[in-house]
Amino acid sequence: MRSIAYLALGANIGNKEANMQSAVQMLDRGACIVTDASSLYRTKPVGYLDQPDFLNAVVKLETQLDPHELLRLCKSIERSIGRQRTIRWGPRVIDIDILLYDEIRLASPELTLPHAEMLKRAFVLVPLAEIASTVLVTDNLTVQQAAGRIDTGGVILYRDSNWIMG
Repeated sequence: MRSIAYLALGANIGNKEANMQSAVQMLDRGACIVTDASSLYRTKPVGYLDQPDFLNAVVKLETQLDPHELLRLCKSIERSIGRQRTIRWGPRVIDIDILLYDEIRLASPELTLPHAEMLKRAFVLVPLAEIASTVLVTDNLTVQQAAGRIDTGGVILYRDSNWIMG
């Protein structure tokens, strides 16, 4: 049986778009199938501000992996593209976060589902709402409703969903 997961992708150094395309290609094999992708958005950094703007997107995938296996795959892909963890919220060639996994609620040292910070992040909610507007992020709050509650002015459309094709 396959599960549905939504992943956030972001990059702000190197060839950002190519790095994100590579990550999607690496996700779309074996135990995972990418079934949808949002447009690509340009956003300002959050947390550590002295860095370039980001490109952000969200992908939907079907997977046979459990949440922790999917997390290990995401971290492996980040490493293979060249991610080095130095400054918290700092520059990165790629970042892949699991936002939602079916309707699972999970809190472990490695993984929190739904993603712990997603309701505060316009750069996550805007692309997620594009492909999953009616999905619940809490017991009674859809992605679209959550996106309507925060300032999304800094999330600028960069390229439509065809970015995934290269």
